Amino acid sequence: MSNLNAQFLAAIDGDTRAEILESIAAHYGITSEQAFAEVTDDQAEHLLDFMIEPLRSATSVIMQRRGF
Repeated sequence: MSNLNAQFLAAIDGDTRAEILESIAAHYGITSEQAFAEVTDDQAEHLLDFMIEPLRSATSVIMQRRGF
């Protein structure tokens, strides 16, 4: 799954990517860099599994619009 996570994060603009990673980082008490490493790891779950609302739903819409 991580390849899809990495592909999605590479396909979106930098501000949106930063907002997603900052949200995950805040939820888990880690840095954005650590969040990126976690969600793009070979064993990572789907990106949405790391997220909480309301950003989770917004990210889901972006994923659907971009074919992810």
